[in-house]
Amino acid sequence: MWLLFAVLQLPVRAAEPGTIDWRKVDPEALRHFTALLRLNTTNPPGNETRAAEYLREVLEREGIDAKLLALEPARANLVARLPGNGSARPIAILGHTDVVGVERSGWTYDPFGAVLHDGYIYARGAIDDKEIVTAGLMVMLMLHRAHMRLNRDVIFVAEAGEEGTPKVGIDFLISRHWSEIAAEYALSEGGSAVAVDGEVRYVAITTSEKVPYGVRLIARGPSGHASRPTADNAVVRLAAAVTKLGEWHTPMRLNATTREYFERLATVSPPSDAARYRHVAERHGAAEIDRYFQRYEPAHYAILHTTLTPTMLRAGFRFNVIPSEAEAYLDVRALPDEDMPRFYEEMRAVVADPHVEIAPQKADRPTTPASRTDTAMFRALEHAQAKMFPDAVTLPSMLTGATDMAQLRARGVEAYGFGPVVEAGDGEAHGTDERLREESLYGLVKFLWYAVAEVAGTRE
Repeated sequence: MWLLFAVLQLPVRAAEPGTIDWRKVDPEALRHFTALLRLNTTNPPGNETRAAEYLREVLEREGIDAKLLALEPARANLVARLPGNGSARPIAILGHTDVVGVERSGWTYDPFGAVLHDGYIYARGAIDDKEIVTAGLMVMLMLHRAHMRLNRDVIFVAEAGEEGTPKVGIDFLISRHWSEIAAEYALSEGGSAVAVDGEVRYVAITTSEKVPYGVRLIARGPSGHASRPTADNAVVRLAAAVTKLGEWHTPMRLNATTREYFERLATVSPPSDAARYRHVAERHGAAEIDRYFQRYEPAHYAILHTTLTPTMLRAGFRFNVIPSEAEAYLDVRALPDEDMPRFYEEMRAVVADPHVEIAPQKADRPTTPASRTDTAMFRALEHAQAKMFPDAVTLPSMLTGATDMAQLRARGVEAYGFGPVVEAGDGEAHGTDERLREESLYGLVKFLWYAVAEVAGTRE
């Protein structure tokens, strides 16, 4: 508690013996951010080594030891460490350097040009995930330059392969180099500070996430000439199955994380919204609230349900041939406590067609309990929110997507997702014209600095 008062009352204490000159930090952060964005690390193939080498050069130029760890030469992870006095276990800051692919024809600017326009930086990776990488880099530099006395090691991990190939990234690091990244706490992607009309209403810190599963639907029937329609056409069977599952409303269910999320969100919401959030757990009116969420607040609907989304279809090889097989892929995002064998049986009952096979795919991330909210790290994140956005509130939240924090939680690490300030219309991760507000980058660095400095700084 002493350290809390030091951070809140004496902002210069965390950076002793010098203070943080944010006028110098901001342009440096922008320089590193744009440099990383201009490195094409699209996965596949990844080529994350080019980003890892850039980061290592920056760190070693400052006298911070950094090493590259790679399962494949072109797909290196970077790990750097600032040593503490060992009185507490380490804290790790993780960001991934790979990005998803782009459809260039839809972009206003070069997706690897890092173009700054009207206060936004446009680039693939601007909000997934090179802003987190940049914030981690800057905090390491700032801690080192300030000669901060640390009670624990601070580890910076720039990982490869998060976008679908964890075997070269987090899985490789855990299985081969766990001692390099083992920590009490981890901070990574997944959260955000949500603003309405320019004012931050809440800071979402992810303490849990849904579990991704893939399901293949395979419809079968006799092949033949398309001029002679049949009643058991595989394409028709598949279309019917996809429609049934797409219209299926899975049960609404709260857990400890989402219950606290809605309780806290109600305290900073307009009266009509707050009423819904306060009563979402009650039997009376819950169905009406659920329908409202599905139509107007799909993100809230998603955290209350195991969801199924058809994403890919495949059928046929000629326009005039009835195929014997048609296939669809469904992206399933399960609530952490979902009984998946029973869920698959429910899917089969919904489809109700013995000629359609439901083939579950193996999950690539583990199911883990939520990270605790009674830790020094979560409190430090709340204090950082109070310092930067005093009229907001911190919400423990469940991510509908998936991150490499799942693997860390499975190893007993208390992991928390944070992120930049976002507002409706700012764009989406993985979307066309991915972009980040320039000011959000600077705020992200400050937020991470305040949180890490509080947890890792010593009393001396």
